Amino acid sequence: MDRARFAVLAGVLALATTPALAKGDNSAIENVGVDVAIALPVVAGGISVAKDDWNGVVELALDTTTTAGTAFLLKYVVHERRPNGTDDQSFPSDTSALAFAPAEYLWDRYGWQYGLPAYAAAGFVGYSRVASKEHHWWDVAASAGLAFGYSKLITTRYHPPSDFETELYATPRSAFVTLNYRF
Repeated sequence: MDRARFAVLAGVLALATTPALAKGDNSAIENVGVDVAIALPVVAGGISVAKDDWNGVVELALDTTTTAGTAFLLKYVVHERRPNGTDDQSFPSDTSALAFAPAEYLWDRYGWQYGLPAYAAAGFVGYSRVASKEHHWWDVAASAGLAFGYSKLITTRYHPPSDFETELYATPRSAFVTLNYRF
């Protein structure tokens, strides 16, 4: 998927969510935020598959799973009351963790050109969690911190495969050099 298609997809998503957000309904913004959080890892995986980057797909899966899993487990260790008062599983936001993990992955793997739009979408998810009174701002910030830390540990920079390959083979009496170029 090239950048133009990604931009069109992001624009369509933004236009599709505008009527729901214009009403000012907190449940609408919460639902859109959850939808965007689910879409982010799918889009990030699609970008990696389009680049034929299967190592990246594995890194994305590991990064997202560890980030969201850690956030989910911390909810049951840290008992913080939600702003809406429904329960004591506010800290950290696992929905925000699900959004920020692929955003940081895209930044670390492919650069700011992919990471910046993903971070904008993840920021919207964080905003939706706070605006709907499901989480405090620090719950979202902690999830973003988890995503940042795990991605720095897991994600490597993408280097596209080269069409030019060299190989050296040596024996006690001779040496061979091969050069290959794929057209």
